[in-house]
Amino acid sequence: MSNLFILNLFLAMGFSVVMEQANLSGIIAGFIIGYLALWITQPLYGSSGYFLRVIKILMLIATFAWQLIISNFRVLWDVVTPAQFSKPAVVGVPIDAKTDFEIMLLANMISLTPGSLTLDVSADRTMIYVHVMFLDDVETTRREIKEKIEKRLLEAIR
Repeated sequence: MSNLFILNLFLAMGFSVVMEQANLSGIIAGFIIGYLALWITQPLYGSSGYFLRVIKILMLIATFAWQLIISNFRVLWDVVTPAQFSKPAVVGVPIDAKTDFEIMLLANMISLTPGSLTLDVSADRTMIYVHVMFLDDVETTRREIKEKIEKRLLEAIR
């Protein structure tokens, strides 16, 4: 998998140099074209989990970006309106992440989302405590964190 990623990066850099677009948009375009070229030539080197992993990483990025947009507007609306809609609370969320890296990424993604902050991880590393600004329902909040953030994160990095 890592060999294909490195090859894809080389193809992206080569494309951006040949097209004289040595900027972010040129590298992204080169990465996409390199990905498609590697996908077309996949029978030459056998099946790999690389192509599925790239799709899952893109899904994680899209889901996280959508969560950022929604939570930003929710916090903005609470700030600019005279009425207070916030119902702050601390929620314990059971987690499936096992390694330090997985837990760290999950905690950081939760904290980067406006209106939520990771406070602590339990000693047995099965629960993460999150301060949320808008608590409508505890189970709904847990389910959103588990399904929209943790599930996508674990699919992308495992």
